[in-house]
Amino acid sequence: MPTSTLRSQLDKDGFVVLRSILSAPQLEALRAAAQRTAALAASGGWPHVRTVGKQFPPWAWAPGVGIWGVQHLMHPSLPDAPAFTASYFGDEILGVAKELLGGPDGGCGGCGDDQLVMELYNLLVRPSDGRDYELRWHRDDVPATATADEETRRLREPAWHAQWNLALRDGDESLIVVPGSHARARTGAERAAGPFEPAMPGQLAVRLDAGDVVFYDNNILHRGRYDGARERLSLHGSVGHVAGGKLRARNVLQHAVGSWVDKCDFSMLGEKQRARAEGMRARLVKLGSESGDVGYSLPD
Repeated sequence: MPTSTLRSQLDKDGFVVLRSILSAPQLEALRAAAQRTAALAASGGWPHVRTVGKQFPPWAWAPGVGIWGVQHLMHPSLPDAPAFTASYFGDEILGVAKELLGGPDGGCGGCGDDQLVMELYNLLVRPSDGRDYELRWHRDDVPATATADEETRRLREPAWHAQWNLALRDGDESLIVVPGSHARARTGAERAAGPFEPAMPGQLAVRLDAGDVVFYDNNILHRGRYDGARERLSLHGSVGHVAGGKLRARNVLQHAVGSWVDKCDFSMLGEKQRARAEGMRARLVKLGSESGDVGYSLPD
């Protein structure tokens, strides 16, 4: 898909889907790593998780609490971090991200490796307690209490990020969006709707099969729906543009990546990817040093 088409679709709809971006060996290796990681976290062997019943950070796991996500896939203590690190810094994802960040609204007129900032990489899974779980309608960095004018001002600012869900299993329909809502304030009907409204006007469930990826503006009106009976393994990541500065800081640093990012191991990467990774990490560390205490974007 040409760059202009990718960016124009993101600008118009707030999301764009690409099919089958991974080779069969890549998909098989990542799926196996994700299965091991999900099992490790569900058993209590990995503390950095998203817990059922709590939508936003911070999260704290306890015995008997179900999980719906695994945090910090590039953490040096995670056994399968090398596989996830290679996928995060690979051309399959970052090539698309650079196209999306380089569009007219991205503000950089062509985005290169030296403008990318390392951000987040997590795993979204079927709730480990086997029960259905839903996230409420939200924008990632605009509170539900915002007035229409406040929403409009925030949504007019450049996004300075690319965020994605990459499915490792067929039939992922967990992400539900309202196309075009990233570019406008909520309508009266959207403001009046309940937090878990099952039939928001214009909503769309984004279907992904294994190897498909959706990139989306994190301030599109969206929610998540987790089927406790259906296996889910989806890589959930984001990458920033250096111009985002403190505008992106809270979205990223609220997840406590600063406590371990300097210890990431990039030795498994090829020369090109390793140089890219080192530069992206350095820009994240710089962002953290300049931003101080950023707090949390949204309350539960």
